[in-house]
Amino acid sequence: MLERLQNNLGLKAISLAIAIAAWAYLRLAPNPIVAAHFVQQISVPITTTGLRPDYVARYTEKQAVVEVVVPRTGPAIRPDDLRAVLDLESRGSGVYNVPIKVIAPKLEVRSLAPASVTLSLEKIEERSLPLVVHYVGDLHRNVVVANISFDPATAILRAPSSELAHVSGVRVDITLPATPSSFDGMVRPVAIDQRGSELGGIAIAPNLVRVRALFAVSQTEKGK
Repeated sequence: MLERLQNNLGLKAISLAIAIAAWAYLRLAPNPIVAAHFVQQISVPITTTGLRPDYVARYTEKQAVVEVVVPRTGPAIRPDDLRAVLDLESRGSGVYNVPIKVIAPKLEVRSLAPASVTLSLEKIEERSLPLVVHYVGDLHRNVVVANISFDPATAILRAPSSELAHVSGVRVDITLPATPSSFDGMVRPVAIDQRGSELGGIAIAPNLVRVRALFAVSQTEKGK
């Protein structure tokens, strides 16, 4: 048995050394395919396509993180080189979970987060409402409104239906003067809710209306 082990001992030692060296090379040497490329992580804005002009899309996720494989010898990829798109073609009002499509010509996409976005689509509607006046300042002054007019007398509101449902009127604010006088100027109308609070996000046309007002001495003050 000992003689068999000693036979070709040198050859066996050389074979073992070659095997160890080959294993070390394959284990530790860089893979030429991997070394030629690397993964770049890019954050890009999430955009929409196919959205109808009279609809609005609401979603909280605004950025997508995309990992792409790029050559080590080439230039770095910029966010403008790819897009993260939500295709909303032919979709009406409702809530949807829409997959994100990455448009990256000639690039290998390794991963994407998030892969989809939950969003709501809502139709934008219009309403026409008459203007109402709201007097500000010292309302205990001894003047009254003898006459007031608006041009135009109505305003057109444009907003998603859920927001438009909270509108109860369109108001213009006029400061009550301390003495009898007249007013002729352009005033911005605002949409208000049932409590009289201003509502934001409502498009109003026109954005300015002409207000003419005549303020006179109150009858109580005349009798003094």
